[in-house]
Amino acid sequence: MNTNSTAPLGVSAATAEDVTRRVVTRCRQLGLTQDEAAARAGMSPRYLGCLLDFGPDFDPGATFRLARVLGLGHGDLVEGRPDRPPGIPQAALRPRLLRLTEEECWERLGTHGVGRIAFPGDRHPIVLPVNYTVDGCTVAYRTADFGVAATVAGSGVGFEVDRVDDAGSSGWSVLIGGSADRVGDPADRDRLDRLAVTEPWAGGARHLWIRIVPETVTGRVIRPATGGTGDRAGEGDPP
Repeated sequence: MNTNSTAPLGVSAATAEDVTRRVVTRCRQLGLTQDEAAARAGMSPRYLGCLLDFGPDFDPGATFRLARVLGLGHGDLVEGRPDRPPGIPQAALRPRLLRLTEEECWERLGTHGVGRIAFPGDRHPIVLPVNYTVDGCTVAYRTADFGVAATVAGSGVGFEVDRVDDAGSSGWSVLIGGSADRVGDPADRDRLDRLAVTEPWAGGARHLWIRIVPETVTGRVIRPATGGTGDRAGEGDPP
């Protein structure tokens, strides 16, 4: 099937390529050949080739039938799911996995954002997203007094923040390991309230501040190799 054919006016080649990639991936997941998918959608393999070459506007009805055969919504096939977790594209060419210094880790954390707190649960570890605020060399977040994220003081916890560039198959992550401390001093709580840039996205009454006191701060960045010699020695080592 030739995916380099010229698409009709008004249909972007990128759209046709994206749909082709989703069809190929979904057929593999379902254990179907493209010929079998075409037959189930009521079209010949050659017609499926035209549909993939020219994009979904070539025959919207056939595109709808194909999506149903593949167990996808029409929008999922044509546009992709906007809420799909990152990491769908292939790895970049010659990727490099580099270590971040502790200073670089704090730079990426910034002053506030959304991260994930991990702590022991009754049977399994619990990981939850939280709005966080950086206070000196600590991280703090607000939760409800008896909320799931209201971990016990002194508990060992992990805190992770990352950013992913799906288009470039690159990104970074910062991981803090330390202990949780419930902020009990009213003046300290008021100061953190003033320091916080946003209210917790989850809403509701969330007046308990949990401070994470780091014992380790580590980070990684993955990006395509540039071929230069400026990378620090050892940063390409695996974590």
